[in-house]
Amino acid sequence: MKIHLLYCGKPRDRRAHGMAEEFILRTTRYLPCEMREIRPGRYDLFARHTSATRVFLDPAGRSLDSAGFTALVSRAGMEGRDLVFLVGGADGLPAEWRSRADLLLSLSPMTFPHEFARVMLAEQIYRAVTTLRGHPYPR
Repeated sequence: MKIHLLYCGKPRDRRAHGMAEEFILRTTRYLPCEMREIRPGRYDLFARHTSATRVFLDPAGRSLDSAGFTALVSRAGMEGRDLVFLVGGADGLPAEWRSRADLLLSLSPMTFPHEFARVMLAEQIYRAVTTLRGHPYPR
């Protein structure tokens, strides 16, 4: 299993981006994980990740607590499927992509800058992976 955290648009706040990168780096101690910027018109997410579970962040999506998020990561690992998480740009998700998600996920009913959403998502990925490995981080 490999985890991909993709986001539309360039990071504007280097500090927040650095925090997300740190959590991704920590996660790579346990399994392959990457974070990268994409441009929807130039990146065919569905051709590149044909068998992955695709989880797209959306304010109207389903809410999960950390245990539910960990179960999502665990299920993908048991199935041997990659996980692709997508954070949309300033205008949200590309309209034609939204309907093709396996899960629309809401981090909170509040509105956050996209950089913060990346940090929160990267931390939850790290929390889930360490929980599954029995690491003391999530206590």
